Amino acid sequence: MSNLDYSFRRLLEIEACTNCRICAEICPAVEAAGEGRLSGVYRLTRLKNILRSRTALWRRLFGRKEPVASEWQDFSQTVFRCTLCGNCQEVCPAGIHLKGLWLDLRRDLNHSRYYPAKIDAIRENLAETHNVFAEDNEERAEWVEECSDSSAEALCKEKADTVYFTGCVAAFYPVAQQIPVALAEIFQAAEVDFTLLGEDEWCCGFPLLGAGLGDQAREFITHNLEAVAAKSASKVVFSCPSCYQMWREYYPYRGQVAIFHSTRFLLQLVRENRLRFKEFPIKVTYHDPCDLGRGAREFEAARAVIRSIPGVELVELERNREDCRCCGGGGNLEMIDGELSSRITELKIGEIMATGAQAVVTSCQQCVRTITTWVRRNEVSLQVMDITQLVRKAMEK
Repeated sequence: MSNLDYSFRRLLEIEACTNCRICAEICPAVEAAGEGRLSGVYRLTRLKNILRSRTALWRRLFGRKEPVASEWQDFSQTVFRCTLCGNCQEVCPAGIHLKGLWLDLRRDLNHSRYYPAKIDAIRENLAETHNVFAEDNEERAEWVEECSDSSAEALCKEKADTVYFTGCVAAFYPVAQQIPVALAEIFQAAEVDFTLLGEDEWCCGFPLLGAGLGDQAREFITHNLEAVAAKSASKVVFSCPSCYQMWREYYPYRGQVAIFHSTRFLLQLVRENRLRFKEFPIKVTYHDPCDLGRGAREFEAARAVIRSIPGVELVELERNREDCRCCGGGGNLEMIDGELSSRITELKIGEIMATGAQAVVTSCQQCVRTITTWVRRNEVSLQVMDITQLVRKAMEK
């Protein structure tokens, strides 16, 4: 156990915390659980003491000792019961890069061997099957069977200008599979020269990062870059914000390909008049995904696409854009504490229903999956759509 998991800058930032507690006031986990120990300020205070207890000078001068095993395990549970939504970082008056710090802390806990048992399942699934669900990776493109007049062979072309990187959730989870189906059909209608990687697509590595296992993502990064290069593509499109965020921040792709989240790519197609819409009367609200909004600072593309569809009325959530409330589906929280994840989703649903919208539209397959699952289990009258599904429904035949 050491402090080597933290950069010098990060160690300085930890000391900058003023104990203002603003992060606790906006934390979705704290609000849903009513438990202050899940807050950023609690985590920072404990971490500061732990880091000092590892320093020889502090041990000699103040007699500080590292936590015992039971204390480590207790602290670990609070660290991993977090969606990594980044709202605490958004409001921190000291400007501490809290989301990055939480990732460093999770890595530290892995190296110290104090982490929830479910983390081993994430590690093993990815090592054995190259996807987080432990499914046969050869079936990654089976959703293509739902596309009209298409086959996996037809969409997995050897060469193309654009690669559509599907992501694990949309590839394997039935609730989310309509997202890639919709996007593929949109691309075909707009005559986009695109291809899929099929079984050659591996997990982007984001679940490893969130589990504190980011140093094991290198194999996935290298493989995916090589798979895209083999297609001679100049662009990669993602409907998953986490995949997009992972490529933006951790993939050395620059100079090789241009990357787009689907919202930005769809807006480009709209502006080029490559998509034509019919009148589609519906009242919707838009949920900003954490990794796309606060993470990539992309707030306007989806809204511009929605407003371009005749008949669609867009009403904003009380908390939107950089202040948008997390849906509860991030940070591997569902695997660690499914009940807490569900309670966060319930708060989100309440805010959505207060708008009077018939449907909630988002731009994230995980958000669609999380919100849809809660709506169905609780028999709530609400449509849940990804932006790609809304566009596909509104397109002229």
